[in-house]
Order: sequence, then structure tokens, then C-alpha cells
Amino acid sequence: MPFPQLPPVLGEALTARGYSEPTAVQAAVLQAEAEGRDLVVSAQTGSGKTVAFGLAMAPDLIGANGMVGFAEGPQALVVAPTRELALQVSRELVWLYGKAGARIASCVGGMDPSKERRALRDGPQIVVGTPGRLRDHLERGALDLAHIRTVVLDEADEMLDMGFREDLEELLDATPEQRRTLLFSATMPPQIARLAQSYQRDALRISTIGDERGHGDIAYQAVTVAPADIEAAVVNLLRFHEAPSALLFCATRENVRRLHTTLQDRGFAVVALSGEHSQSERNQALQALRDRRARVCVATDVAARGIDLPSLSLVIHVEIPRDAETLQHRSGRTGRAGKKGTAVLLVPYPRRRRVESMLRGARIEADWIAAPTAEDIRANDRTRLLEALLEPAEFDDEDRALAAQVLEQRSPEDVAAALVRAHRQAMPQPEELIANNPERQRADRQERHRPGFEDVVWFRMDIGRRQNADPRWILPLLCRRGHITRNEIGAIRIGPNETHFQIPRAIAERFDGSVRRTASAEDGNDVTIEHAPDGPRQAARQNRKGNDAPRPGPNNGPRVRPVAQGGKKPWPKKPHRKGSRKAD
Repeated sequence: MPFPQLPPVLGEALTARGYSEPTAVQAAVLQAEAEGRDLVVSAQTGSGKTVAFGLAMAPDLIGANGMVGFAEGPQALVVAPTRELALQVSRELVWLYGKAGARIASCVGGMDPSKERRALRDGPQIVVGTPGRLRDHLERGALDLAHIRTVVLDEADEMLDMGFREDLEELLDATPEQRRTLLFSATMPPQIARLAQSYQRDALRISTIGDERGHGDIAYQAVTVAPADIEAAVVNLLRFHEAPSALLFCATRENVRRLHTTLQDRGFAVVALSGEHSQSERNQALQALRDRRARVCVATDVAARGIDLPSLSLVIHVEIPRDAETLQHRSGRTGRAGKKGTAVLLVPYPRRRRVESMLRGARIEADWIAAPTAEDIRANDRTRLLEALLEPAEFDDEDRALAAQVLEQRSPEDVAAALVRAHRQAMPQPEELIANNPERQRADRQERHRPGFEDVVWFRMDIGRRQNADPRWILPLLCRRGHITRNEIGAIRIGPNETHFQIPRAIAERFDGSVRRTASAEDGNDVTIEHAPDGPRQAARQNRKGNDAPRPGPNNGPRVRPVAQGGKKPWPKKPHRKGSRKAD
């Protein structure tokens, strides 16, 4: 449906930005029952809530002449949890209220406070800022809230989680009692209800989340990986999707720093956002993403608040979100304004149940898949490369003259091959992932055997899980000791104290001879590698039989009293209680 009756200046601004009809939250705040009332609004990230509260506070700002009138102090206050979100809100309100003559001041941490104080003295009608910086200006007398008509708390749940309750209460207490308070929050925890009860009057409750809490424009995927393969899986996901912009979430600054360095070393155009970066560095990183000079951003949850990139189509949860709300906040960076997006959760094998529970709580249906392999990526590369090379293009005379010179010295096939190689060299190489991925193992079991492994011989190593056995270092060790490649190693079964692996029968004798020769010359010669004719199943049965051997006790021979307690004397037998099973 079209927008309801709006001041002409706002209607023109919306049309200029390509808005033809309101989103669900925008339509809800413009209903007649919401006019002039306090609001408690639950809306998804990326649902257009910034424009929604911009339209909702219009009756308190725009006069009969269709313009924002003069006042002795700010008339609207918008509070957001982070610098990026506050600056994004400020940019949205600038284009929405630009033709109405509104002046907007931003007050956020990391910016020059003296410039902000000068902007506040110039008489802005709308002030947007973060809680701490606004409170600082209020206490220094630079911010006058005596004439505020509307207060907007954007992402109030996040501000309370970040410990801004006292700042919010001081700001609200400094505003007139007859003001309107618009509280926007993706979730409604109890502390939000208490805040609304304390500072709102007869608030209208609006929720546009509905029964399906997951974003309709976001495809969720859960990728199972070995804990040691997290960074390699990130590389393969970025290469597989080749998204115009991708956002990667980590839990700590240190993890952001490490992953950022890893991706830089691999050749990705990547920037980082975390609490250790200055505002100038953050602005430069975001501008690099907007200019397409960078395509990947690694960030913490808080630092990513307010990021709005139209080209962002891929979100990767490198570390599992702490709860369903964080999952939705993170994923909501993509799939915005009707565009499709993909959110991928990297799930280490031991944490799958926790993620499944989180997804159920968020009412999100995710596809459980294996991480893309190097071959999957190469197949995608071939398709994308053909499309890029065969798409229509215009060439000038200089290009054609140079092409003619090249063709005089090389055949067309060689020229095309060189062009393909140049394209491939510009792409980071995919990673080889650990083969024992549970999702891929299910697919392999359906195929029964890998090609070339129909007839195999089992070998064993005298190390297992208790000795921290891991395919990431077992594979290179076997290749060095046995003079083979990783493609000649079949299934690997890691037990508590030993590891079994397959070698094709055709090369088993050669492999056995090599590991015997290298046993004394190779680093790691303390690891014994030998033929295991029984295989892992028979070894496991033997272990179970050994564990089931009778132990000394009342029914299997006398137990012996420790020497410290009086020497080797049999323990006295305990009398059976009357009515017990043994007595019966």
C-alpha cells in the first residue's frame, strides 16, 4: 500500500530515495492509533525502523507551513548504542528532513567534542548521539533538553546490555514530562518492559516480527567443521561465494586481529572493526567497503552495529553467537531493503547441539551442509571465469593492435590459457579441509567407497585422542614417512590411544617399507606406524574385552588391604542386609 498522508516535504524525500510503499514497521507507526502516543516497537534489524521513527516524530517537528520551526533548543533526541549506528541514523534523517529545513547534530564518542559543542550552539532541531557522549554534553551544559518533544531510543535492548542504563535514565530525566518516548528494540527482555513502565505513558505496543522471527530474505546455513579448521573454512566460504561484500563476526578483539591478519596474508581485500580502532580508522574501513576497495570486514558484535552496506550479501558467524538475539542482530546486516542475503554459522562438531537449540529458539530453519571443498570452489571459479571472459566488452584500437602483436608470437590457445591463468592467480587459493567432516562422511557412506579405495590395507599408529592426535599433522607425517601424497590416504579412524588409517593395497608394501626406513631418520620417529591386519573394529572389540576383564573384588577373589593400613590382609566381607538382592 502507498504511504498514508504525509507532509509534502517528507513525501518528496521518500520518492527521491525510491520508496513507493512503507515497510511493515513504517506502516504501523503511521496508523491513526499511534499518532501522538508513546510507542514500544519490536522490529527486525534492517526493517526500515530508522525511517519509521523519523516519520513517527514528524508531527512534533513539522509545522503548518510544512517546515521544521525554530525553537530555543533541540526538539527531538535520538539515542543509539554505537557510533556507527548513530552516524547512520544521522545520515538517514538528513535526507528525510533536508527539504524541511531541519538541522541535525551528531554527538558520538571518538569525535572532536569541541566541534560538537559548536554544532549544539548553532541551534539544531534534532540531536543524534550515543548515551555516554550525550550525557557528557548534558552535564557540561552544552546540551539543553528542556524543549524536547520526542525521544527515540534505538536498539534499546542493546544499550541496556552494554550498561548504559544510568546514562539513559539521566537523559530521560532531563527532558520534559510531556514528551513522547519512542522505544525501538529487536527484542523485549524484562529490563525493556521496566524502562517503558518508568518513562512512558499509555504506550502503544507494536510488533512486526511475527511468528517467523527469522529474516525472510536471509538464507541460513550451518557448516560443520573441525575446530582446527575454522580459519580454513572461512577462506573457502569467501572463495565459494565471492560476495561483493562480506561481514565476518568474531567474539573478541584478539580474534578479529588474528583473522584479519590471516586473510590479508591470503590475499583478500579485508578491513577490521573492533573497539581498539579509532573513529578515524573505523571511518576509513567503512569507506573502503563502500568504495569496493575492500570486500571483507572482520568485526566484533558491538563494532558492527550500524553498518549498512547495500552490497553486503554474506554474513559469516566465525564464532557462535551467544544467543538467538545476537544471531539475528548479526545476520540482519544482510538481506536488507528486499535484497537477498546469506548467513553462515561455522559450527565445530562438539557444539552442534547448542547451535541446533539456538536455531529452534530463534525459529530459524538452517540448512546443515559441509564446508566447500577446493574442488567445489574450482568448479565455481570455472563458471564465473567463463562468464567474465565471454561477457560483451568494447576494445579500442590500441587494445586491438597490442592483441595482434601477441597473436603473432603466440597461438590463440596459448593466449587464452595465459588470460585464464592471470585471472586465477589474482584469486586466493582454497584450503584443503580435514576429511573427517561428519556431513561429508554421510555422503561418502552413501557412495560406499572413494574411487581407488575399493581394496585397502589398514595401518595403525600408537597415538590417539589422548595424545592429541589430529589429521592436520597426522596427514603430513604420513606423507613424509611413507613417501606418498595425501590423496593416497583413505579413511582415518582416531581412537583413544591409537589411530588407524587406510592405504590402497597396490601401494601398501611400498608404504610399509618407507615408514620402516624413515623410522630412525625422521622427526617424529617416536610414533610407531605398522600394519594392522585386524583393522579398527577388531581393535576396538579387543579393547572392550580388555576393559571387561574381571577386577579384584568380593566376587572375583579377595581384595587386599593397603600396606599402609596394616599390611596385605583380606578385606572383611560385608554382611548382606536382610531383604537385599544378594540375600535373596
